[in-house]
Amino acid sequence: MNKKIGTIELEGMEFRAHHGCLERETIIGNDFVVDFRGDVDMAAAIESDNLEDAVNYAHIYNVVAREMAQPSNLLEHVAGRIVKALEAEFPQFVSFSVRVSKKRPPVNGIVHWSRITVHGGRNA
Repeated sequence: MNKKIGTIELEGMEFRAHHGCLERETIIGNDFVVDFRGDVDMAAAIESDNLEDAVNYAHIYNVVAREMAQPSNLLEHVAGRIVKALEAEFPQFVSFSVRVSKKRPPVNGIVHWSRITVHGGRNA
């Protein structure tokens, strides 16, 4: 069977979490959005139409949610943990990216989001 690389995206996964270096961020928390985009061979799922041959989107979400529930000081650390966990659970991804966005980061001005993107997968 020929490979058919396709892209899976889970965009806009919303979480209330306690990531940040400031005390108020760890106590009060903040709103975060996580976006996932990954390339994987979809040939089996395309041919079979069987769930067993596809990547389970709910499982991706659950891995992200588990990592978002663990407080971290840095967005880089959160995104890196998510990438490591996804690599362990989904070795079939050729490449993928995880973007973690923090709403209204605590800076001396108006900023809607701060964002970190980390790449993973077999070819990362």
